[in-house]
Amino acid sequence: MKHDNKEALNLLKTAKGQIEAVIKMTEEQRYCVDISNQVMAVQALLKKANLNILKNHIESCVRDSFEDGTHEEKMNEVIDVLKIYLK
Repeated sequence: MKHDNKEALNLLKTAKGQIEAVIKMTEEQRYCVDISNQVMAVQALLKKANLNILKNHIESCVRDSFEDGTHEEKMNEVIDVLKIYLK
């Protein structure tokens, strides 16, 4: 099954634009708290994109793996990602 990462791609492109803005703010030596707030906004976008990508993976690759017998491996991959994510 092909999964649709359009939403994640849009989030990543938005984050890219925000990162470019943060770089410009830093180069212009803008107020540190304003820069920090923008960095947190980028982190939130990346987190949302990552969750979307994992959701799509579970709904496609993991679901399909139950048919071809590789579900243990696919489930362990997701668990490993979540272990890192939840640290």
